[in-house]
Amino acid sequence: MRSRLLVGTALLVGMFGAALVAHSGTKHSSIINLLDPVLVKGEMVMGPVLIVHDDLKMAKGEPCTTFYRFDKKTGPQEALVSFHCQPVERRVVAETTLTTNYQASGCKRLVEYQIAGDSEAHGVPAR
Repeated sequence: MRSRLLVGTALLVGMFGAALVAHSGTKHSSIINLLDPVLVKGEMVMGPVLIVHDDLKMAKGEPCTTFYRFDKKTGPQEALVSFHCQPVERRVVAETTLTTNYQASGCKRLVEYQIAGDSEAHGVPAR
């Protein structure tokens, strides 16, 4: 009887622990300053930006990445663009990394970003 109680308690603690782990660390973010205009999923973005990636939204198939205009004094402002990324495993990077390419128009287009400390990069759809 006592062993059943211990096993049941351990099982409940394990389930609650797994639920806590699933809900912690689901959002990754980084503040960057785009000195030049960059095309992000069809929208021109420039200046200080907060990038937020939400793992729970990605698991639901919802737009999981949002770029927000960022103000040092007041924090995140309006959402500039949101999209569903294409995750790619990479080596962990020490600094947030943006991969761009040049369009025929001469402007840069964001094709992938990786938030510092994360082992997953995120592909950005063209439109």
